[in-house]
Amino acid sequence: MLSKLTVSPAPHISQKLSTRRVMADVLIGLLPAVIAAGVFFRLRALLVIAVCVVACVASEWLCNVIRKRPASIGDLSAVVTGVILALSLPPMAPYSAAIVGSVFAIVIAKMVFGGLGSNVFNPAMAARAFMAASFGAAMTTWTVPATVDASLPTIAAANTSATTQATPLAWSKAVQKGQVEATYINEQASWAFWGEVGGCLGETSALALLIGGAYLLIRRTITWHIPAAVLLSAGGIALAAWLIKPEAYVNPLLHLFGGGLLICAFFIATDPVTAPLSVKGMWIFGIGVGALIMLIRIVGEYPEGVMYAVLIMNAFTPLIDRFCKLTPAGGVPDVR
Repeated sequence: MLSKLTVSPAPHISQKLSTRRVMADVLIGLLPAVIAAGVFFRLRALLVIAVCVVACVASEWLCNVIRKRPASIGDLSAVVTGVILALSLPPMAPYSAAIVGSVFAIVIAKMVFGGLGSNVFNPAMAARAFMAASFGAAMTTWTVPATVDASLPTIAAANTSATTQATPLAWSKAVQKGQVEATYINEQASWAFWGEVGGCLGETSALALLIGGAYLLIRRTITWHIPAAVLLSAGGIALAAWLIKPEAYVNPLLHLFGGGLLICAFFIATDPVTAPLSVKGMWIFGIGVGALIMLIRIVGEYPEGVMYAVLIMNAFTPLIDRFCKLTPAGGVPDVR
C-alpha cells in the first residue's frame, strides 16, 4: 500500500487544482470589477488594464528568456498581477507609470525572488507602493465617473482637463479634521456600493467586488477565513470608532464599501503564495491586515492603508507559518 503513496513537498491540496485553473478563476472573479471600471471610467480604464497586463506578461517572458528558464506565462499569474495592479490605479494614471509599475511587479517583486511561489511580497501591492513613492501626484488624482460627468476623457492622458473628485476615504479624513459634516459624507456609502464615486479603477463598485468574491468562494478557489478576518477586524474597529465619536468618524459601511478593502479581502490578501497556510494562520493574517488598514485610515495621515497593511503582514507570514504549523497527515509523530 505504501508504494501507492506519492510524497511531495507541502502545501498538500486535496482538490485537483492547477495554477492555471486557480489564476483563471481569479480572472473570472475580477471580471465584474473590470466591467464596472469600463462602465464608470470608459475606454481609458480598459486601456490602463491592457497596458498593465501586456507589460507584466512581457516582463515575465523576458525574464525567463534571460534566465534560460521554461516559459511560465501560461500559468496566467502575470495576467492576474497586471489586472490587480491596474485595478489599484487611478483612472487617469499615465501609461508610462503603469508600464514602470508592471515591470517592477514582475521583475523586482516576483522574478528576483525566484518566480511564482518564491516571492515574499504580493507583486501588485509592492509595485503599487513603489508607484506611490515615484508618481505621487498622478497616483492621488481621482476623476469623476463618466456616469456622473459625461465629459470625462476616453483615451486622454493624465494631464488633460478632467473633473476631479475626492474619494470617500479622503472625505472621511476631512470629517476627522472637522472640515466637513459627517452626515453628508455618510450618504456616500450607498454611492460607493454601486460605484459612482472617485477612486481607483477596481475599488469604486463594492457590488462588483462582492460578486467576484462570491464566485471565488463558491468555486472554492479561496477559503472564507481571510476575507472574513479582514472584514470583521476592519469593520469592528470602524464601528467602535464611529460609536465612540460619531461626529469625527464616518459610518463603518463607508470604510467597508469605500477604498480597496473589498478587493484586498477577496483578491489580494488571499494570495496563496504570500498568505499563511494554516487556518489559524489565516485568521491571524487577516485580522492583522484589517486592523492595520483601519489604523492607517483612522490614526495615520494617509487615507488608505491596503497596500501597506498587506506588505507588512506579508513580511510576517513566515513567522506566522512557523508558529501555526500544519499537522502532518497521520497526526503528530511519536518521538519517544
